[in-house]
Amino acid sequence: MTSTKYVYDLSEGSMELKPLLGGKGAGIAEMKRIGVPVPDAFTVTTEACVAAMRNNGQWPEGLADQLAAGLKRLEERTGKVLGSPDNPLLVSVRSGAVMSMPGMMDTILNLGISDQSVAAVAQLAGNERFAWDCYRRFIQMYGEVVEGIESHVYEDALTALKTARGVESDTDLTAADLKGLVDTFKQLSNEALGGEWTSDPHEQLSRAVEAVFRSWLNPRAEVYRRANNISRDLGTAVNVQQMVFGNRGETSATGVCFSRNPATGVKELYGEFLVNAQGEDVVAGIRTPRPLAEMESVLPEAFQELLATMSTLEQHQKDMQDMEFTIEDRKLYMLQTRNGKRTAAAAVKTAVDMVAEGLITKEEALLRIEPAALDALLHPSIDPNAPDKPVAKGLPASPGAAVGALAFTADDAAARGGQGEKVILVRFETTPDDIHGVMVSQGVMTAHGGMTSHAAVVARGMGITCVAGVQDIKIDLEAKTVTIDQVAYGESDVLTLNGSTGEVFAGALPLVEAKVNQDFETVVAWADQVRRLGVRANAENFEDASTARKYGAEGIGLCRTEHMFMVADRLPAVRRMILSDSEAERNQVLAEILPMQQADFEEIFTAMKGLPVTVRLLDPPLHEFLPNLVDQSLLVQRLELEQAPADQLAAERALLAKVKGLHEQNPMLGTRGCRLGLLWPGIPEMQTRAIVRAALAVRQREGQTVGVEIMIPLVALRAELADQRAIVERTVAEELAAAGQALDVTIGTMIELPRAAVVADQIAQVADFFSFGTNDLTQTTIGISRDDAEQSFLHVYVDREIMPRNPFESIDVDGVGGLVKLGVEKGKAAKPGLKCGVCGEHGGDPDSIKFFHRTGLDYVSCSPFRVPIARLAAARAQLLYG
Repeated sequence: MTSTKYVYDLSEGSMELKPLLGGKGAGIAEMKRIGVPVPDAFTVTTEACVAAMRNNGQWPEGLADQLAAGLKRLEERTGKVLGSPDNPLLVSVRSGAVMSMPGMMDTILNLGISDQSVAAVAQLAGNERFAWDCYRRFIQMYGEVVEGIESHVYEDALTALKTARGVESDTDLTAADLKGLVDTFKQLSNEALGGEWTSDPHEQLSRAVEAVFRSWLNPRAEVYRRANNISRDLGTAVNVQQMVFGNRGETSATGVCFSRNPATGVKELYGEFLVNAQGEDVVAGIRTPRPLAEMESVLPEAFQELLATMSTLEQHQKDMQDMEFTIEDRKLYMLQTRNGKRTAAAAVKTAVDMVAEGLITKEEALLRIEPAALDALLHPSIDPNAPDKPVAKGLPASPGAAVGALAFTADDAAARGGQGEKVILVRFETTPDDIHGVMVSQGVMTAHGGMTSHAAVVARGMGITCVAGVQDIKIDLEAKTVTIDQVAYGESDVLTLNGSTGEVFAGALPLVEAKVNQDFETVVAWADQVRRLGVRANAENFEDASTARKYGAEGIGLCRTEHMFMVADRLPAVRRMILSDSEAERNQVLAEILPMQQADFEEIFTAMKGLPVTVRLLDPPLHEFLPNLVDQSLLVQRLELEQAPADQLAAERALLAKVKGLHEQNPMLGTRGCRLGLLWPGIPEMQTRAIVRAALAVRQREGQTVGVEIMIPLVALRAELADQRAIVERTVAEELAAAGQALDVTIGTMIELPRAAVVADQIAQVADFFSFGTNDLTQTTIGISRDDAEQSFLHVYVDREIMPRNPFESIDVDGVGGLVKLGVEKGKAAKPGLKCGVCGEHGGDPDSIKFFHRTGLDYVSCSPFRVPIARLAAARAQLLYG
């Protein structure tokens, strides 16, 4: 017999057991422990789910017996019995992942009600309508979740009944109506299944638990986990809890509340409720709920108890709480508490305010804010000078501004958004199955639901603008239109959403850049006090450099020079340099390019004066500056057919010959980087002169200049770097001698080839610094082309978890990371003062930054807008790993 404990009673749990009991199970156990009113329950552990998943759904040994024993103890504690015709126990069966995944898995309510027990439920409650309402809800939820019956089977029948009775709301149906609906639901269920389903509540309980296990692997949960980097190996717990009923009449209610505003972080009343309803009515957006403040006039005693409980839970958990509650005949029960999903602005404000209130420390605040969330604070808003006449208004469910063409299904939004089109997803209300469309949309607009509906919660968590519960709009899914004030908008039409006000505008309004506030500045200032890793930016023009400095970059870790060559007024000179027939002619053209390069560097150095700037010498192969081989061949062919002037034809033929001569089968591994410098030494010499002259000019003009760092790319051999270093050193010496000035210049290399990492001790002998180019290092280590892989097979690898993440988004720790670690260790062993950084896109990825911190890098470099993210991520890495 197994010794593994798979079932825990409510009294056995606590928040310390969250990995085992999941967030919901640990949360209700912790509430019970501190005296908050919670319905009795027991929890099936995540370990049971994982064991079943690993055995093709087969339950682990002992689970069935432990489930039966757990139910028996619950019956003894409550004095009720599952399936009893006299005193029936009704339970909910709900998922509970370790990491919050709102709406992504399944729930069954009212399990235990049946033909045998419904009369007793009515008699005990003194409310026949309530009993039949519970029964019809159970059949629908059990049918959909456990038996896999399509939801429209039940919804169509319910809609038909309301139409026949001439009512709009479920609550307007009588007990007799609902009793008839139960008969209809049972008939529809049996027809869908081809036979009668089980009415044994014990078998229903087992199958419900099994269904929740299965829901851990459903498509919407898989999509959510990938988007939020949640491991599928965690599994979900299952909570079996005694039902309390918000649908017992006008003295009962259900709702959702937050201890602070999850959109802004302000400490104020925030939540919604419905009288005579069950919890799914609120979170699913089936009925538009009422603001929580109105509950004070409807159920005043329960309202005051709820306020006190909200405060107690926040003080105990020391974080903003997202809570579900039910009031049964004026008595309050808490069904769930968890750390609330919130916008980036709310996360920052809540953290800063809680430090000021003495609830948490600065260090705890830094660990509480996800670095990627700061990205949302940099999103645009609607230009205040734009026309301000909205065509519709809903609830401000998730702040920010969004502009896009309309999509009416999640699949359509996913397809168009995945191709880069900006879309607004328009729905009656979103369901968890819409997650794949929501996550690629610019914004979401729903006709129904409130600020705690599924659409609102998911959009806020992803930093996506959402306007919910927009009244008086008509959505026609067949025609793919939404009618607002008698105007129909289709797929090609554009709307603008203001998620901060709930307003909807016709057309594309101009957006303005987001502005960070004092709370934001406070948090990143705390991060700077803690972090060890330096944070630089990748920038190659004045605008990017200025933005980087504004967001706190401590220098430029990668200034690419090839982009300067691509500018239209430089490209003709660059092409003449490439087409030169002699070294003398080539050097003459390089002399023309030099002042252009110097001017570029002066702009960047002016923006970054006083800070280090790493300039990478020319890296790409020369053919990138010439026309495409096929295009040039076709041009020559056309000119020949048109009998173009001889001089024009000769020029284009010469260009074609040069393009053919430079063409390579695999240019990424061809004549580029230091290899190009070895063949054409005039290029690194010209660039070095431009760099030194620019640095001296800026110092002359501004009174200070930058710390000049010259980086030689694509080095695999010590001798390559030694050769190029000699050119740079000689040129620097010549320029400084001619100017009669001094300037500190360091010379290093980019480690982007596996061999360079393996022989880093040799290369370090002739390098002042290493900068790991993890973009190319990923390609050359794994042996994949980024552009090709991301368009073909890489998404399959990620979907099937052959790779846990896209290795170009978050570093492959074992493979590419192993080479980075080896390169740092060998480089610093050979030269203890060697400075090591990273300048690939991984420099802005929080998970990669954790690895770089542990590996001992000195700095990371990322895009300017990700600098605040990197600053916070570096501080969190220091707090987590020391």
